[in-house]
Amino acid sequence: MGVLERIAAVRGTEGYTAVDARDGTPCVRIEASALPAFALMLRDECGFETNTFVTAIDRTEKRPVFDICYQFLSLQHADRVRVLIEVDAADPRVPTIKDLWIGASYSERECFDMFGVAFEGHDPLERLLMPEGYEHHPLRKEFPHHGIEPDRLYREWERTRSAGGKA
Repeated sequence: MGVLERIAAVRGTEGYTAVDARDGTPCVRIEASALPAFALMLRDECGFETNTFVTAIDRTEKRPVFDICYQFLSLQHADRVRVLIEVDAADPRVPTIKDLWIGASYSERECFDMFGVAFEGHDPLERLLMPEGYEHHPLRKEFPHHGIEPDRLYREWERTRSAGGKA
């Protein structure tokens, strides 16, 4: 039985839409509000014991939206499934899944840092790759490639660190 058939057997076909992922990975689209229940069902009833990544896809050239993309792995069934959630690019927010898969915490922080996605219910989100105070999210399409000084913040951080935490 395939992934989509297992999900349909547990949940029915209500609340999600199967979409073509083009790479052969079964893919479903859900609403953000359905994520906690859908993720719990994937873990507890469909055997997806691992969240392999959480990221965003910036589709603002078509409409001002992001797809928040989750991928899950079932070692028991040797299957993967991808879950997509469309959110407004001006205020991207989705519930956290770190309480179900602790490893998702790192991916959610990275997605916050690079795209500015807020994961509701996550511990206070802090910058992971970029320095605190950096006002941009580098993987957004509107990221200004010219006219910013990314090294300025790194130089300030290095000066503070060299001075033993004193500015």
